[in-house]
Amino acid sequence: MTSNRNDLSTLGATALYVGALLGPSLLLLPGLAARAAGPASLLAWAGLLVLSGLIAIVFSRLGTTVGSSSGVAGYAEAGLGPWAGRAAAWCFLGGVVTGAPVVCLIGGAYVAELLRAGHRTAFAAAGVLLVMVLAMRLAGARTGVRLQLALVAVLVALVVLAVGGAAPSARSAYWHPFAPHGWGSIVRAASPLMLAFVGWEAAAPLTARLRNPRRQLPRVVGAAFAVTAVLYLALAAATIGVLGPEAGSSVPVAGLLEVAVGESGRAIAAAGAVALTLAATNAYLTGATAMASALWRPAGTGRNRSAGLVAAIAATGGLLLGLAGSGLVGTAQFVAVPTALFLAVYLGCMGAAARMLRGPVRVAAAVACLAVVQLLLFSGWAALLAAAVAVTAAASGGVRRSVLQRGRGRGGRVVRDAA
Repeated sequence: MTSNRNDLSTLGATALYVGALLGPSLLLLPGLAARAAGPASLLAWAGLLVLSGLIAIVFSRLGTTVGSSSGVAGYAEAGLGPWAGRAAAWCFLGGVVTGAPVVCLIGGAYVAELLRAGHRTAFAAAGVLLVMVLAMRLAGARTGVRLQLALVAVLVALVVLAVGGAAPSARSAYWHPFAPHGWGSIVRAASPLMLAFVGWEAAAPLTARLRNPRRQLPRVVGAAFAVTAVLYLALAAATIGVLGPEAGSSVPVAGLLEVAVGESGRAIAAAGAVALTLAATNAYLTGATAMASALWRPAGTGRNRSAGLVAAIAATGGLLLGLAGSGLVGTAQFVAVPTALFLAVYLGCMGAAARMLRGPVRVAAAVACLAVVQLLLFSGWAALLAAAVAVTAAASGGVRRSVLQRGRGRGGRVVRDAA
């Protein structure tokens, strides 16, 4: 998938960074945020964009100082020790495992909207998509960089068509009241939204392929940040201004496309959502398989744990989809689980950076670390679950070699494949 040569242009690197940041969660989260905070959810998006910028700067520096192949586990270990590396590795793995059914639910929701069916159909369709992805994983299917970028182009096209086509139908009345659920709802909306900003850690190792990282990297990070910021804010604003009372839908892009192009908009949204779900989830699981192999495989053996991981994901996905489908767990709570686990990964990396780095980047890492802690505190019970995973992993003596050692030559691929 990657090359060790310094062959990556600024434009190519920017495309890969954008590809790491954008994913199917963009099809769900604007509606979820609008449901939690109303029009004020736009402030949550803006605040997270600031945090995203800080994290981008820190991960870019980590990518050039710690090493391009170490990944998130190696970053945490380099600054805080082996226990932090294990905690970051297991939280990352847990985020992928619990995030897979969430991504499948996004595709399932768009299928149900196309069929004008209820939420049970959405969860049934999500289950079918998860089975398809797991079958692809067992068959050894991989999502290459070119296909990933093509699918990101599809996602960008969907958002541009939805926002651009529906914008003339926006109404100013939908922005009042601005904070119908109180100002505290902004922070509550921000926590699950963080799932949309996971990706900088996946792109940072690409710095090794830049011809002149010191000159190119600021341009690449700036361009990728600008593109994602415009897309996020435009979609969030259109969801509020065009859909109004329906802004809290689980399929906001379908609603916008229906306004933009008519009845066929639902079919376009469903087709795009299913394609993105299958490809993105397979990419996540490719990365999870490689990470699990590094954690579980004893030194000197070549045992492949793909089947075991697939079984674990099937059990976890079945449980989560069953709980959500029965109404015992809401969509926001469903999304909160992988979000909290990824936040725990970011906390370890930002803490490590604050200890290792110097100058303004160290300050950025410290500020980002405090912001991530705040988001975790508002994650509720999901934060307790993430803490339990981190503590258990940190205390585990089952990993014979450090994560950083295992990651050399492999960790960069683990993280990039999961983007």
